[in-house]
Amino acid sequence: MELKQFPSNLYGLQIHLVGAKGTGMTALAEILHSRGALLTGSDVPDVFYTDSILRALNVKLFENFDAKHIPDACDLVIYSAAYSRDANPELKAAAAHNIPIYSYPEVLGALSLHSTSAGIAGVHGKTTTTALTGILMEALSMPATVLAGSAISNFNNRCTLIQGDTYFIAETCEYRKHFLNFKPSWIVLTSVESDHQDYFPTYESIRDAFVEYVLSLPSGGTLIFCADEKGATEVADIALQQRKDINFVEYGFSAQGKWKIRSLRTLAGTNTFITGNYPVDISLHVPGQHLVLDAVAALALADSIFKAETSRDIEPHEWKIMANALSSFRGSKRRSEVVGEYGGILIIDDYGHHPTAIAATIEGIKKFWPHRRLVVDFMSHTYTRTIALQDAFVAALDQADAVVMHKIYASAREQPIQDFDGQKLFQKLCERRKDLDLLVPDDSHLAATSIGHGKNTLRARTGFALYTEEPLDALPMLEKKLKPGDIFLTMGAGDNWKLGRALAELLENKKAIKHGPERKHTE
Repeated sequence: MELKQFPSNLYGLQIHLVGAKGTGMTALAEILHSRGALLTGSDVPDVFYTDSILRALNVKLFENFDAKHIPDACDLVIYSAAYSRDANPELKAAAAHNIPIYSYPEVLGALSLHSTSAGIAGVHGKTTTTALTGILMEALSMPATVLAGSAISNFNNRCTLIQGDTYFIAETCEYRKHFLNFKPSWIVLTSVESDHQDYFPTYESIRDAFVEYVLSLPSGGTLIFCADEKGATEVADIALQQRKDINFVEYGFSAQGKWKIRSLRTLAGTNTFITGNYPVDISLHVPGQHLVLDAVAALALADSIFKAETSRDIEPHEWKIMANALSSFRGSKRRSEVVGEYGGILIIDDYGHHPTAIAATIEGIKKFWPHRRLVVDFMSHTYTRTIALQDAFVAALDQADAVVMHKIYASAREQPIQDFDGQKLFQKLCERRKDLDLLVPDDSHLAATSIGHGKNTLRARTGFALYTEEPLDALPMLEKKLKPGDIFLTMGAGDNWKLGRALAELLENKKAIKHGPERKHTE
């Protein structure tokens, strides 16, 4: 379908969502609902955090796929890119009845045509940058709709911020060049690295996709890019050679000009820095230097949108409002998300699934809590990515004090590769980290002698390495090995986040048994 044919007025339209529980689809449902659409949807029966959001939107939700789910008076069908128009029974039924069908990326593109839009792009950093931009839009009372790829605490644990449709700011995905559907006036480019190897077999292929996206900017459009990131600067350089009519704005520690980051300090769980035209301290209470970069990218975009809306520069009192807004940010779901502290063990969950993001997140947590032992539970996502980046994955875990690993979490779009699995990745880790004690569960098929684990001690041997095929199988061993003061970090795009929740429940139950019911709620 042509994007221009997507209706600008959604009030009263009956829209069916295929794959409604995905974070992007749920965010889209929030926007459609706010504009008066009537929604039904379908997905798998598994329960996700998005279920509660969809219920709050009064979406009639089916927990399987069946042609009968398409409403009789359906005006539109929108589907997650995870599903195929040729295989899904609901999509085939919609096509047979000549109901207009749009993919999620196509709908984002259509919405971008009806507003002045900004696309947040990059291999990593998209969600946080989008969230921080939304916080600034709210602080500045800009008439904007913001769509992020995860639930944001500052968005009332929703995926969107909706306070007008003059501007549309959205996280845009590079996979299969989906972001080319989006029609931005601004692009924020956080990072470009090799990823999605099933579609981009070389770095050059993914780099060129980002170049193509940047070149889609209109005359007078703006690229805001990270000067500290080699891939982003390369994309900007290539685009600059072809388009002199685009504005290029750089940010970062090595940037020249307004958005250079100055005087970063990390102390007592706070990152404090200065950027922009005013010498005002800006504080972030979330770990990681990479999040400082994301915050400055958001500031640069918000500054540009503010000027477009008001035809003036931000004044000192407004800058202070922006700084205060950023200090209120407490993260987003699965992005250094603090699950809680139980029995003195701090449990954190993070979606990082690319080596660069993993290393940056671990480094940030170590700097925030330098005296705590960090136990990282990592589950690799997709065979193609794991095989292509296997050495980088194990190197990214270097700063972890202990490591737990599992099977590879396969994408729905791929089949397992017989000669490579999670155990082989774990073996690479053990060969690299001979300072860790190898733990072998009683029922494990992984023999200690097969690892070639040496006796070299680079640390005080307080760390350990553990492999279990399924994440929850690690729980008994973790119960024995974790101790007060530890940080337990689940990391990856798989389902090992469930282990962190199970550990939290176990520790909370132990506390209740220890103190008894009469003391259960006293602190």
